[in-house]
Amino acid sequence: MIPAAFEENMRAFLGRDANEFLAALREEPVRGIRLTPGKAAPLPPGTGEPVVWFPGMYYLSADSAAGKLPLHEAGAYYLQEPSAAAPPAVLHPRSGERVLDLCAAPGGKATALAALAPNALVVANEIMPDRARILSSNVERLGCANMIVVNESPERLAGQWPGEFDAVLVDAPCSGEGMFRRHPETVEEWTPDSPRTCARRQKAILDSAARLVKPGGRLCYSTCTFNRFENEEQIADFLDAHPDFEPADFVLPGVGASEQGCLRLWPHRCAGEGHFVALMHRKPGDTTPKAQHPPLGGLPAPDRETRKAADTLLAGLLNSPVRADAEFNGGLWQLPPMTPDLRGLRLLRPGLRLLHRQQRLLLPDHALSHAAEARRKVSLDDEQVLRYLHGETISLDNCEDGWCQVCVQGVPLGWGKMTQGTLKNHYPKGLRK
Repeated sequence: MIPAAFEENMRAFLGRDANEFLAALREEPVRGIRLTPGKAAPLPPGTGEPVVWFPGMYYLSADSAAGKLPLHEAGAYYLQEPSAAAPPAVLHPRSGERVLDLCAAPGGKATALAALAPNALVVANEIMPDRARILSSNVERLGCANMIVVNESPERLAGQWPGEFDAVLVDAPCSGEGMFRRHPETVEEWTPDSPRTCARRQKAILDSAARLVKPGGRLCYSTCTFNRFENEEQIADFLDAHPDFEPADFVLPGVGASEQGCLRLWPHRCAGEGHFVALMHRKPGDTTPKAQHPPLGGLPAPDRETRKAADTLLAGLLNSPVRADAEFNGGLWQLPPMTPDLRGLRLLRPGLRLLHRQQRLLLPDHALSHAAEARRKVSLDDEQVLRYLHGETISLDNCEDGWCQVCVQGVPLGWGKMTQGTLKNHYPKGLRK
């Protein structure tokens, strides 16, 4: 049931449109599915028409079980509410840019940014440790090699990386009015004070975000809520407090043109749960001190013996060359270009984890299986895939001994190692079903 105070607020805001808006909130929620570039796979049952404002995204029927299919585990797609893909499309990252998603969990917008610009650096941050781990898991599942995941406060990052980013996204924690029909429990959590309480927190996040944008760069702010306090009024207050920023108008296909850099996706006007998006431009200038960039982000490089062993293993494993740049958290990693200073930060993922240590051995990491193409692949049938996801060994005929990439419908799921006709399972224990 929609809160009476919320309905009263929206009637005062929308006037004659209020009835249509409130009726839309009582309809079934809208679902979407975003395909992962480079992972060619058949569309799952229930896939509908394209979402016009984001390439490779489609509407998904309410009864689709796409999230339970092995292709989902393989990272072939990400389930995402269609309106939520609008902010990455508006920010529009470009090749060679440094991009930051400041409030990134669970990872839908961050991985969308990485998909739009695979040759950009995308840093995804989340302040809450549990949510940061979910974010890191989704980055791994989708095989995003150009991403770094950190678990820090916006203030801490602003102090370490002033003026570092060409584009910053703030998908702000909000009162969640746009989630009422998709997550009914949010109705119970909403109070008349929620919008103003959230607006105060959003202001602090935006102040930090402003420091992270380089002169000439872009700042995108978004929420999944409908009130003006957290949206237009938040942006007006920000621009008053930051005269070095100005609105940047844009057009979002299928929705329309912004006004003073602000645009709304209303659930009664376009197919989605609703979103607010604002785009701002930082005026050119050279007023921000430049951050220092130590080699490898300040992480240690592998020693000569380790690098030689890693190079030998990786060369025999993959079709394309990769390089183990750094050691971190028991693994060897390939860092994205333009990696910033990572020293002192709570770091979950400094790039693509290539190998991990098991006692004295180096083994191919699960993340590598989702991001690279192996020389040898093994395709499993439906029954074998389920057994693989359970962690079982599988008997296979006519397969050479050695490491292989285990695939479902051509999309890699993980690693296995053939030994005398038996596929030994290296699917991570924490992911087994």
